[in-house]
Amino acid sequence: MAFYEQEVGVLIPEDKLQARVRELGAQITRDYAGKELTFVCVLKGSTFFAMDLARAVDLPLTMEFLGVSSYQGGTETTGEVRITTDVSKPMAGKHLLIIEDIIDTGLTMSFLLENLRARHPASLKLCSLLEKPSRARTKIDIDYKGFVIDDHFVVGYGLDYGEKLRNVPFIGVMKGK
Repeated sequence: MAFYEQEVGVLIPEDKLQARVRELGAQITRDYAGKELTFVCVLKGSTFFAMDLARAVDLPLTMEFLGVSSYQGGTETTGEVRITTDVSKPMAGKHLLIIEDIIDTGLTMSFLLENLRARHPASLKLCSLLEKPSRARTKIDIDYKGFVIDDHFVVGYGLDYGEKLRNVPFIGVMKGK
């Protein structure tokens, strides 16, 4: 029995996740053909998704990592967004694709989109594995979307609960919560 089986139930199974990642990769490959693409991966939650998606995109791409936080180790956003780690290269003139694990309230992504637009990229789009529209506090247009989910606190495939459970191989929900 895996370490998580008693506390995490399956919401989106691993095979369904991987199939959707391959579909998104094919779509991104078509849309960015002939362009130099930079993934801007939002730490830490998008890490597993970004790595699998990068392998599903048939283009030479570069990857940058940006840490943004609006959680303080719990299950509810504080609403206060802060950059914890910035990208390592200038973003001006680049085709940027933000890779995010989940769009929840939209406050963090709104902040991030505004921040990256100010760096004058050639283009700026968003790819999110999950969207939870029932909790939206601001409208965010997602260019590439994996799944729309109900209002569950989700873990696994990069998403955490108190910095744990990121390595669960599927999108899961905490049992009894």
